[in-house]
Amino acid sequence: MPHALMSATALVAAIVDISVFKNGRELAAWLDLVPRQHLTGGKPTLLGISKRGDNYLRTLLIHGGRTVVRVAEKYQDKRNQWISRLDKRRGKNISTVAVANKNARIVWALLTNQTTFIQA
Repeated sequence: MPHALMSATALVAAIVDISVFKNGRELAAWLDLVPRQHLTGGKPTLLGISKRGDNYLRTLLIHGGRTVVRVAEKYQDKRNQWISRLDKRRGKNISTVAVANKNARIVWALLTNQTTFIQA
């Protein structure tokens, strides 16, 4: 089974009711694709992602993100340019998780609007 199909099937099966999530950030947080925060003295410090969400779904999204980051330099559309700049600035691992986070938000939008995704 192709990776994208496996990821999509697993996400739809795990997310029984998309209306539980108010926005894409909540879905990404449920999957633990957002950094943990430590607040001290009113100043937030961003830490790494936690490992508390669905490990299988997070792994699928991160593997997909890793593939996208690896080939982003070959394409010149707006999204791949953003990924390439992020990769140069922050490194492979952080850009991989950022892409996985963005993909989770796209999944939320698609499931909420019941539409299909066609990348321009």
